[in-house]
Amino acid sequence: MTQTLPDEYGQLLADLKATIRQTRLRAIVVANTELLRLYWHIGKAILERQQAAQWGDKVTAQLAADLQREFPVMKGLSHRNIKYMKQFAATYPDFLIGQRPVAQLPWAHHVILLDKVKSAEVRDFYVAKALENGWSRDILSLQIKSGLHERQGKAITNFDNRLLALQSDLAQQLTKDPYLFDFLTLQDDYQEKDLENALTSHITKFLLELGAGFAFVGKQYHLEVGDQDFYLDLLFYHLKLRCYVVVELKRGKFQPEFAGKLNFYLSVVDDQLKTDADQPSVGLLICQDKDKVVAEYALKDINKPIGVAEYRLTESIPTDLRGTLPSVADLERELLQAARADQ
Repeated sequence: MTQTLPDEYGQLLADLKATIRQTRLRAIVVANTELLRLYWHIGKAILERQQAAQWGDKVTAQLAADLQREFPVMKGLSHRNIKYMKQFAATYPDFLIGQRPVAQLPWAHHVILLDKVKSAEVRDFYVAKALENGWSRDILSLQIKSGLHERQGKAITNFDNRLLALQSDLAQQLTKDPYLFDFLTLQDDYQEKDLENALTSHITKFLLELGAGFAFVGKQYHLEVGDQDFYLDLLFYHLKLRCYVVVELKRGKFQPEFAGKLNFYLSVVDDQLKTDADQPSVGLLICQDKDKVVAEYALKDINKPIGVAEYRLTESIPTDLRGTLPSVADLERELLQAARADQ
């Protein structure tokens, strides 16, 4: 005989699951903080003695071997990792003072930062961004390599005159200049539609380059105005800004009329898609090239919030080879032809 569960059972189960998840998360955060404190203490102790007694690297290597022998199950006591502990202690001499954001970041992330970032200001930038966006180690490394700190918030915009202060600041920081589409390989004679198709075919990488909060709505999004049809290159919704973001892709130099057309699109989106719960829609023109002065003049009297930025394609391919690499279809065709010739 099956016992009937009380009506409130479902809610109780849901509450207990939430409590367990929250407690486990807090335990992980506390454990990570304590591990960082331990590593900081080890690094600081070795640094102080090295400075006082002029210890060399051999002493550190012996210390690592003795600690590993004493604590064989404990990971992280290698000679290499102890060097990072010393560097960590030297980088954050006041680590134990207050609730620092660095204490929330996993050790593996700190190793990447210690390896790749020398400036304290730039390092603080990536610490904050990694925590804000929940970056993995690979994503953190990728963002550092792309020079995100030099690109973020750099687009030419009229946001400060067209949006409320809080939304304007957030919208500006969500832009980049240039955008790096180095995950694409296109032929020299590619068209804007080819770029659009390539980006949406690699939507995960494209969203990563756009940044956190962008939700993809569609490409060639149809708008009907009067008896005419219009198509937006790419339409997104931004979860933090709470607004639609219209992205227009242009090959070649920025032209003032691009801003006028995007201004029209934003008016239609605000009229047809925006609800009372949404903030004003934002436009982003991503061009192959732009003249800063021309872009600023073009946006000066535009009444919708628009940003203008450049994009860069694959940087690892020499200039004289870009666009000449065979596609997967080309390679398959050549292999098929070779196989037939051998028969």
